[in-house]
Amino acid sequence: MAFSLLPKEERFFALFDGLAAHGVAAAKTFHELTRRWSCDSPLLERLHEIEQEADITTHEVKDRLDRSFITPYDREDIHALTSKLDDVVDIIQSASNRMRLYRLPSCRPEIVALADILHQAALAVARAVACLSDPSRKRRLLDHCIEINRLENEGDQALGAALGAVFADVQDPIAVIKWERICETLETAIDKCEDVAHVLESILVKNG
Repeated sequence: MAFSLLPKEERFFALFDGLAAHGVAAAKTFHELTRRWSCDSPLLERLHEIEQEADITTHEVKDRLDRSFITPYDREDIHALTSKLDDVVDIIQSASNRMRLYRLPSCRPEIVALADILHQAALAVARAVACLSDPSRKRRLLDHCIEINRLENEGDQALGAALGAVFADVQDPIAVIKWERICETLETAIDKCEDVAHVLESILVKNG
């Protein structure tokens, strides 16, 4: 009976898709949290659960990487892709933790706008990652990466607008610092989505 490498490769792709799905779930949940903000929202616990699920998937990828003789891509690329996908979830959960820690009485519209861009970027990441398992979708994958880059630029602009609004109408300097840190954390999460796109583009270049 012929030896097949396909099951191992399919499992890696399923794990990549799973990690990307965790990122979408975290971004969507955070967006909902900002629209209906409460320090006691059950969505905060849900974000913690998603972060734990992403960690489990990340560990599974790394464990499989250690045990697999043949992998679909270079090991360093698999490690980089896995780490960047996990970073997205970690930073979203960190943003929610900051908001709870600061005991914010309400959520500014600028935060909601950044959360919306982050959700769109996470969706684009998931669509790009889903193309990895099918070489015929290379062009589609690149299109998704371009969209991620566009959203990262939009995130930069939204961050500038958000900080301008905070500095203009918040009088308490401590409150300014709180909002600034939350805004910058969300922009970092969007940057991590772009990092995923860069890894994906590198994989395409290396693998034709």
